Amino acid sequence: MTAPKPSLELLRALTDENVLRVLMAHARLTRAEIATRTGISKPTISESVQRLEQARLVVDTGERTTGRGRVGSYYALAPHLGTALVASITPHGVVAEAVDALGRTHGQIRTALQADAGQEAVAEALGAAAVQLGGQTGGPLRLAVVSAADPVDRATGRLVHLPDAPFLVGALDPPAVLAGTVTGPVLVDNDVNWAARAEYEYGCVQGVDDFVYLHLGEGLGCAVVGDGVVRRGHRGLVGEIAHLYTAGPDGQAMTFTEVFAALDLRRASSTAVDVPKLLEILEAPDAGAERVRVALAHAIGGVLSAALSFADPQTVVVGGPWGSRPRLIAALEEHLTRSPRSVPVTAAALTLPELAGARSRAVEELGSLIVRAAHPATQW
Repeated sequence: MTAPKPSLELLRALTDENVLRVLMAHARLTRAEIATRTGISKPTISESVQRLEQARLVVDTGERTTGRGRVGSYYALAPHLGTALVASITPHGVVAEAVDALGRTHGQIRTALQADAGQEAVAEALGAAAVQLGGQTGGPLRLAVVSAADPVDRATGRLVHLPDAPFLVGALDPPAVLAGTVTGPVLVDNDVNWAARAEYEYGCVQGVDDFVYLHLGEGLGCAVVGDGVVRRGHRGLVGEIAHLYTAGPDGQAMTFTEVFAALDLRRASSTAVDVPKLLEILEAPDAGAERVRVALAHAIGGVLSAALSFADPQTVVVGGPWGSRPRLIAALEEHLTRSPRSVPVTAAALTLPELAGARSRAVEELGSLIVRAAHPATQW
């Protein structure tokens, strides 16, 4: 039986997508350069560029090639296609930026916050940043990708407040906050999940499809990546490890978050880990500091043992403000070598990986919106 031939409309749509995608990777190209990079014939590319010009998705920049041979025109994505909002919400503040389909950043706004700022202050900072960036870019904010240092409900995008969480923002609803300034979807996920995606795409675990990313900072979190996909679970709460039982300093079982209280490593009047104090202990040469390091390695090792049992990763990545310190990594490696299922432990490589991961997804989603605009009736 002969397979059916694709329709002319589908072939045109695929060609137009190739043209748009290559212009998302290069600021400007001639039709000949587009043909070379896509492997599609020059006449077919010329027809596609003409269609995309008529659809106002591609423009002639007015620039021309120089030198010998036939003069060529440079084409680029139309400037009015809009940008995507990328936002990171942490206990220290809100960082927001607008990115275009080429991944270029158009303005960044930082708003400092206190860890106990509360839901209204965070919502105000996020909404104000979106309004300001929307006014600066000259085009619509077509979608938003938000990273939050709190659990995120998978179905609604609302933040979920769990007991003992150090960042007090309640059930903040980023999609509702941004509804008036973002014209399209608002994607929200936990910052540790975005960090894991960034390490997978650009960092220390490129090509590793199964790994666990452990974040150790003021808060405690974990991301599980299986078959190259971040696993989120029914509600989106995979990796919420604060209340996982592990070994305490005296060998008694207690929740992971309670270990830091037992070691006097919490900030005053808070469940947040006292990061400056902990960093001093990780670098101190005395026997007391060594006992704390051993206790931490046992507690973290208990958490990782649970992750190894349920996720079966190829490797473990440890990040966060104090997680990637060499002495801690060495202590964890030593601890895991004595466990029945040992895997390599790697320090995270990226700075601000949660923002990098959210930014990458925003560029990807914006590109897909632009491609669909060329042939909205085509089933992709």
